[in-house]
Amino acid sequence: MTPSPDPFREARREAAVLRCPFQGEDIPMILRHADVRAAAKDWKTYSSDVPFRVPIPSEEDVRSMRQLPIETNPPEHTEYREIVEPFFARPKDPAFVAKVEALFEEMLTAAMDRGSIEIVNEFALPIQSRALTYLLNVPESEADTWIGWGIHVFKVTGGEFKKGVVLEDYLTAQFDRAEKDPGEDFFSALTQATYRGRKLTREEMMGFGNLTFAGGRDTIIHSIASVIAYLGQNPAALEFLRADPKRIVLASEEFFRVFMPLTHIGRVCPVDTNVHGEDVPAGGRVSLGWASANRDETVFDAPEETRLDRKPNPHLSFGFGTHLCLGAPHARLLVRTLLQLLVNRVSSIRVIEANQHVENEARYSRVNGYDSLVVQFLAK
Repeated sequence: MTPSPDPFREARREAAVLRCPFQGEDIPMILRHADVRAAAKDWKTYSSDVPFRVPIPSEEDVRSMRQLPIETNPPEHTEYREIVEPFFARPKDPAFVAKVEALFEEMLTAAMDRGSIEIVNEFALPIQSRALTYLLNVPESEADTWIGWGIHVFKVTGGEFKKGVVLEDYLTAQFDRAEKDPGEDFFSALTQATYRGRKLTREEMMGFGNLTFAGGRDTIIHSIASVIAYLGQNPAALEFLRADPKRIVLASEEFFRVFMPLTHIGRVCPVDTNVHGEDVPAGGRVSLGWASANRDETVFDAPEETRLDRKPNPHLSFGFGTHLCLGAPHARLLVRTLLQLLVNRVSSIRVIEANQHVENEARYSRVNGYDSLVVQFLAK
């Protein structure tokens, strides 16, 4: 039986939070849109200044450093964020956009020439990895290494954590190289950066690098696969976009709302806190339920429907407040470029095989992307 696309609907109507056990903790997930937004802004009550514990499950066993800037609070967060913002603003540059468009053209042409293609590993993963080389201003050949890591940096298919420190070994080598021979790339910029009048420590550099590779990987892959599957299963949607390509901007935001890849994210209460009627001890965690908030029926009319012209659309798929996702412009560019190319070159998408990924937890099961998706792109 396929899980509901909104497994939090009944809980959200009955209560503001849902207690979810993770790694021996009973974590209250905040469910309602207004409450999630308020908590995301209230960093004093709901702190991110906690190494390893912002992701759920926590990641003490798969990395040895705090991820930056996400695992800090203001003002440290703001100052750390400013160091890397120039790289994450690159999707606004016309030359960058042109490279991304050329990448999608190349990948789609190859996919159409093959007749059918597995989207997750053979289309979305290479696109994510190669586009990241543009963002970090490193040789595109580096993508070959990253593709070899698979969909998740820390996890194998099925959700178990990987053993070893492949990412940390890679980052160490990159920073060693950049310190000896700095260039114009992301790693070199971090070796040259200053924070409060001093150079970054190696641990801080590693923290930036770790988040860059772990934070926007499976999320983008998930988004690309989910969009392609939806358009294959709903051919009228592709025709709707083709009739007026200006609809692509609103459509991409609706896809981000509906196919939110990150169910929730953690925060820690520094002191004993009552969270909408649930007591959380000092040092205890809560979670911000992004996926639940995105389907809050008090905010979104018919939230179970995918409306490609939905406006307004105050989804929380890129977070809210201080920690608004650094990679949001990049993710938006990739999805919009994909949609524009499909409108221009594809008459229809035939789904040959779809193996959905289901996130099974003690208190909910949620469809979240695809483990594999085989399609055929039919030319116009």
